[in-house]
Amino acid sequence: MEKVWLEKSYPPGVAHEIDADKYNSIAEMFTKYAKQYADTTAFINMDVKISYKELEQQAQHFAAYLQHELGLKKGDKLAIMVPNTLQYPIALFGGLLAGLTIVNVNPLYTARELKHQLNDADVSAILIIENFASTLSEVIKDTPVKHVILTSLGERLGMIKGAIVNLVVRHVKKMVPAYQLDNTVSFNKVLALGAKHTFTPVDICGEDLAFLQYTGGTTGVSKGAMLTHRNMVANMQQAKAAISPLLNDGEELVVTALPLYHIFALTANCLVFITLGGTNLLITNPRDMPGFVKELGKYKFTALTGVNTLFNGLLNTPGFKDLDFSHLKLALGGGMAVQKPVADHWEQVTKTYLLEGYGLTECAPLVTVSPYNQKGFNGTIGLPAPSTDIRIVAEDGSECAIGEPGELHVFGPQVMKGYYKREDATAEILKDGWLATGDIATVDDTGYVKIVDRKKDMIIVSGFNVFPNEIEEVLVMHSDVIEAAAIGIPHEVSGEIVKVFLVSSNPNLSEKELIKHCKANLTNYKVPKLFEFKDELPKSNVGKILRKELR
Repeated sequence: MEKVWLEKSYPPGVAHEIDADKYNSIAEMFTKYAKQYADTTAFINMDVKISYKELEQQAQHFAAYLQHELGLKKGDKLAIMVPNTLQYPIALFGGLLAGLTIVNVNPLYTARELKHQLNDADVSAILIIENFASTLSEVIKDTPVKHVILTSLGERLGMIKGAIVNLVVRHVKKMVPAYQLDNTVSFNKVLALGAKHTFTPVDICGEDLAFLQYTGGTTGVSKGAMLTHRNMVANMQQAKAAISPLLNDGEELVVTALPLYHIFALTANCLVFITLGGTNLLITNPRDMPGFVKELGKYKFTALTGVNTLFNGLLNTPGFKDLDFSHLKLALGGGMAVQKPVADHWEQVTKTYLLEGYGLTECAPLVTVSPYNQKGFNGTIGLPAPSTDIRIVAEDGSECAIGEPGELHVFGPQVMKGYYKREDATAEILKDGWLATGDIATVDDTGYVKIVDRKKDMIIVSGFNVFPNEIEEVLVMHSDVIEAAAIGIPHEVSGEIVKVFLVSSNPNLSEKELIKHCKANLTNYKVPKLFEFKDELPKSNVGKILRKELR
């Protein structure tokens, strides 16, 4: 496919190409902008602010602790298992400055999921919030983790406010289950000890691993996408190029309600807005919609990213429509399809358009995005990001004509190095630098891309990928379940919910018991909501369960 249509379609001010080698590393990029915007507020959480200068200093203290107290070296793996708090960016940039590879972990993981990820990623050290320390305590002896940095929701909020927050969390709301972990060190102590050492700069190049970002890929157990510093620097610049005509350096405040451990928020909010000298307003618990709306009322926010369910939730929360949207320039949806009724309602309430981006973990994540000047919802996922080539491939491997559906393939500097320790899985998805997304799409003659069908079996619940194999594996762990198949069912709130079909050896097996079993082994959004018992499941001639027929 020729790239002529790119010339026609990109709006004014958007560069067609970016320099993927502009910075050797995220660490170099961070240091540059932290100095440039030293006195600007970098992050806000629960009304507490941290400037770029303070962030850089504390990140260096964290890095010095990792180097001198823990003896961690370039390439060692640091897991971060915390929600959106000030601890996250300090640890993130501290770990990257020290040359470590960051392994983002969803704090809601069950013991089974956590054990797999810590082992698969060869994690040496973990920063974890106390609310989920009980999960780690169940499995730590069976993992390579040697060092545990323990933090609390109130730890970076100042002595008085922090004490009140921790009192409420621990004793009023009882959100910290009992745990037994030996030789932990608090986050504040880490920074104090690190301050006694001199941070030793590390030589980091573009091909060094910045992140092991876990995803199910298209099938099976969770895999670590190897994202290099060059991948991340490139995608950060691709995203910035696409939206920068809307934004002004040093003047933006982006609302970060999506968790920073999710690749969307990590790149689009954290990294992009640091290069703009922007402020990230961290929302720790966006599920508390009334609290979220109250927080929004305190600030002149200029940008907001989210998944369709988040925008829909806000629109249906009392008080949201009364907020001041006069400063809002950019609303960007990703992670799952933006629905037209939600986009139209958003435009009606906020007087801004809800743009849509498409990406995947393996692409750091941005692949395509609506042009910044697009007027309203058009049912597409926009144009390829700068320096991104796409092709639509038929089942026989030939390229499809304009408008003809086929599998979307991506080529660009944001495409991952591969899956960690999984050469076979890498070979399946990456060929000659082209990444096969598994999504069926069309491209029109102006370059706009439309997804017509998703990865055949993947389920997307509120923007999170849910892989049927994992759910089925958990279900058949139950002694009464012979076979199981999971599919996604459309749902007006979460996009999809999980439905499972089961063959059981026990006619008295109840949904209640199965839900209890699933909750013990799966993060909540993966737990099936619908169950259907069957005498047998449809299978192919080689015995493979046919989810397509169940759908």
